[in-house]
Amino acid sequence: MMSLKITKPIVSVAWLQDNLDHKNLIILDCTIPKVTEKSNAVKSDEKTQIKGAIFFDIKNTFSNVNVKFPNTILSPKEFEYKAQELGINNDSLIVCYDDLGIYSSPRVWWMFQLIGFTNITVLDGGFPKWIENKYPIENQQKNSLSKGDFKVNYQPEKIKFTEDVLKAINNETILIADARSKGRFNSTEPEPRSDVKGGHIPNSVSLPFSEIIENGTFKSEGALKVIFKDINPEKKPFIFSCGTENHCFGVGFRCRNIRI
Repeated sequence: MMSLKITKPIVSVAWLQDNLDHKNLIILDCTIPKVTEKSNAVKSDEKTQIKGAIFFDIKNTFSNVNVKFPNTILSPKEFEYKAQELGINNDSLIVCYDDLGIYSSPRVWWMFQLIGFTNITVLDGGFPKWIENKYPIENQQKNSLSKGDFKVNYQPEKIKFTEDVLKAINNETILIADARSKGRFNSTEPEPRSDVKGGHIPNSVSLPFSEIIENGTFKSEGALKVIFKDINPEKKPFIFSCGTENHCFGVGFRCRNIRI
């Protein structure tokens, strides 16, 4: 069986079911709890997963836990080592999903793009859509593979830092898009964390991640083109921001993969 390659940023649950037995396929469960008081995520004592999935621990393994801010990315070498420990190889095909449908899985897609790995895709609709179609699941377990030969090829242009954002605030050739809700953007609803301020970056625009999703899956490419053209008719380069969660990766993920 030849190694499987992917050219699409998202795949359907039917596609994954059809390719479940490919030798180079690795399914990553990228679930993290939603940052709200109430969540539809499955409770840990009853959690199930897609058959054969490997847990990709964003919070504790694939983030730098020794810094002030949550979800801070690892150094490229640290990422390489930990990806190898999961059994990821240079010729692997990775499918990312999460329990909430589309929440944290696009972040993992972006993390791999950042370190130069492109044979990766996001499961549209995630675990809820997989269950809806009655595809094979199993109780949560620690599936493991032999250590992989994965190597990074770091792509620094795919990430911006504080200094870059400060420069972009008054730069009319760049558009900063905020993926949080409009209530959080306008500081008319409380933040889910007490240490996070309401409001938004000066001169940024609101593009709530919920507006690019419909019935648990991404909206059509045509609908997304309209959304992005409305906020960015001049096709400026984007910088995406959120509130330390993963919303901006979902929005940025879709924007970077449609031609507007």
